[in-house]
Amino acid sequence: MSESNAISRRGALSLLGLAAAFGLGVPPTVLTVSEAEAQATQTGEKTEEKKTGTERRQARRTHRVERRTKRRKARHKGRTERRELRRKSNEEGQKY
Repeated sequence: MSESNAISRRGALSLLGLAAAFGLGVPPTVLTVSEAEAQATQTGEKTEEKKTGTERRQARRTHRVERRTKRRKARHKGRTERRELRRKSNEEGQKY
């Protein structure tokens, strides 16, 4: 064997000693595998964070439609009130 590829007995024993020292120095808790298991989600009890993207999007759309309907009803009510006020004032001969 050539000198560049060969490893001496002294070098091999040194590596073995370092590996053993490292093995003894590492606490056993680091080397053990965790016993934890994955948590299963309960179906039927979804919170806002647990909803899928489609469910969140549908909730946003529903809320948007409700807000829009509320605004339209308020506008319609306001227009009706103003129309009635104008009709009353025109009947009495006054301007609003």
